[in-house]
Amino acid sequence: MPSTKNARKAMIELSEKTGPGTIYELGSGWGNILIPLAKQYPERQIIGYELSILPWLTTRLLIKVMGLNNVHVYRKNFLNENLTAASVIMCYLVPEVMSKVEKKLNVEGGKIQYLISNNFALPSYDPIATIELNDPV
Repeated sequence: MPSTKNARKAMIELSEKTGPGTIYELGSGWGNILIPLAKQYPERQIIGYELSILPWLTTRLLIKVMGLNNVHVYRKNFLNENLTAASVIMCYLVPEVMSKVEKKLNVEGGKIQYLISNNFALPSYDPIATIELNDPV
């Protein structure tokens, strides 16, 4: 399920205060956040993970056509990958998967400073900030 336009805009705006580190998007879909991040931060590495073949292929094609050299999208299950290089993680994942992400991050550690999530928080953490959007249902 893609994030709404307002949610994508809010998530990208939140990324403006996250410093210079690598941004990972878990479940990057059609690249609707990944590509704008790569354009906004040409000096930062942007990494996406997407399992579905059509969104993954589309995103790869768009990245190539746009000549974005700072973004990579992998067709891999991010739960099986090392996420410790991320300083920011962005996602829109169901609560069950957020629990798995939390367990993974607790085991791996790393230098993750921010997690920007659409709708669902990590179960054992209180968010630093919550933004409510007036999106139609």
